[in-house]
Formats: sequence, structure tokens, C-alpha cells
Amino acid sequence: MWQRGMNWAAIALVGTFSVLWLGVVVYADVASAPWMRAGQAVFALLLLGWAVRKAALMIGKA
Repeated sequence: MWQRGMNWAAIALVGTFSVLWLGVVVYADVASAPWMRAGQAVFALLLLGWAVRKAALMIGKA
């Protein structure tokens, strides 16, 4: 039970962090090169995809 709660906490933290990171990269980071912003956006989307996938697996186990 404890491990399941920690898994949900990790999924929520990674998902929230990736959305915030994507927002900063898209809207606030105007000084970086476009290719750097694109790379960071891709990384943020990969983190978001991981969180969604893990959440779907956790729901499927229930």
C-alpha cells in the first residue's frame, strides 16, 4: 500500500514538472536558440508521456 502511494506521488510529480518545464520553454525562454528550445520541449513531452503511461499501467493494475 505504501509503495503504491509513493508510485502515484512520483507519477504526479514527474507529470507536473514536465508540464511546468514545457510552459517555461515555450513561453518564457526566449533567449535560447530554437533548436535548444525544441530539444527541451521534446524532453518535457517524453517525461509527460512517461507519466501518462505509468498512470495508465497503475490504473490497469487496480
